[in-house]
Amino acid sequence: MAFVVSSGRLHALEPGSSSMSTWPGYTSMLSANHTLTYGTIYRTQPAVRTVVDFLARNIAQLGLHTYERLSDNDRRRLSDHPLVALLAEPNPQTTMFRLVRALVSDKAIYDDAYWVKLRAESGEPIGLRRVSPTRVEPLGADWMDAVKYRLHGSAGHLDVDAENIVHFRGYNPEDGRHGLSPIEALRQVLAEEHAAALWREQMWSNGARVSGYLRRPLEAPEWSPPARERFRAGWQAQYTGGGTQAGGTPILEDGMEFVSAGINPKEAQYVESRKLTREEAAAAYHIAPPLVGILDHATFSNIREQHKALYQDTLGPWCAEIEQDIGLQLIPDLASGKSVYVEFNIYEKLQGSFEEQAAQLQTAVGAPYMTRNEARGRTNLPRVEGGDDLIVPLNVAIGESEPEQPALPAGPSGSTTPGEEPDAD
Repeated sequence: MAFVVSSGRLHALEPGSSSMSTWPGYTSMLSANHTLTYGTIYRTQPAVRTVVDFLARNIAQLGLHTYERLSDNDRRRLSDHPLVALLAEPNPQTTMFRLVRALVSDKAIYDDAYWVKLRAESGEPIGLRRVSPTRVEPLGADWMDAVKYRLHGSAGHLDVDAENIVHFRGYNPEDGRHGLSPIEALRQVLAEEHAAALWREQMWSNGARVSGYLRRPLEAPEWSPPARERFRAGWQAQYTGGGTQAGGTPILEDGMEFVSAGINPKEAQYVESRKLTREEAAAAYHIAPPLVGILDHATFSNIREQHKALYQDTLGPWCAEIEQDIGLQLIPDLASGKSVYVEFNIYEKLQGSFEEQAAQLQTAVGAPYMTRNEARGRTNLPRVEGGDDLIVPLNVAIGESEPEQPALPAGPSGSTTPGEEPDAD
């Protein structure tokens, strides 16, 4: 380790515009006439913001638990391990939820995310700090792995050894040192949406009227300059967004006629284009359309099934990637051996509603499974005396053999039940 990385060294770089040129992995995009960075696209494109926030918030709320593997079939959840404390409070300004949300957001936008390990004088990690991918430059001649990472700021830069960085990187077919943003695959769709948004803004600023022109008959009397200016000013007052008489009824003079020469919102398929953009963005991140508000073919049944599939097919690979990167790059600094690992609590999201869980558990055990005090604790009520005993219904027998069936009385002729031999005299 060349030096101890501290929060003070990172703050010394100062915020503001970076001193580095644009890193090739995060170049501006859209079209030749519209260049926007990935960060600007996230801020200005509703479809991208919707899917990125959907992923980040759903993964961040899962909770990241630490376990020790005791055997192939046994494990123990850790509560006093240094990794647990580090993830619970990465630094005094950041919670675990905010750290994971920022991690997933960076991965979704840039296909890269970075944590800097803050170390004590002894070299042990005592904190984690998220750094924006736009400020990180991989260094080294190796095109597969970075030897160092250069952190840029307005006050200079700081070179950090690779062992002091947790790099969550995606797949890039051309450069193994950084990922390739999924937003790049949406370039054409987002460019069309950007151009359409500019057109809609201009249309509303001009009073939301369809563009066109006025046709004045040739035989109409010649206009004097003051009359022409008076008519122009009156028309703009009625048909521009900031006009004092916007929305009024125009009065055409000398047989003039208005000729439409534009595309109205219905012909432009405004709603359909916005929906298409969101569908394409959802598809790029493997999210089912109903989960991000596209309810054209949604039903109560398929939404429930898609919600279950969300944590298996959509969020499952994200969680597995994050868990394994933490195990590869962070856990070795805090635990020896390979028995300690982290895992997102996906099971809690897959076990259904409270009613479904209650029915399944009661069916599995064959009787009530919760005491009165346990039930009261779920609703924040105080304990009651005698509330720690399970209530067993009278028709439920626990740990007893089946009771013997009483013998049937003999019939009037001395006969017994069918299938039995009569007693001998």
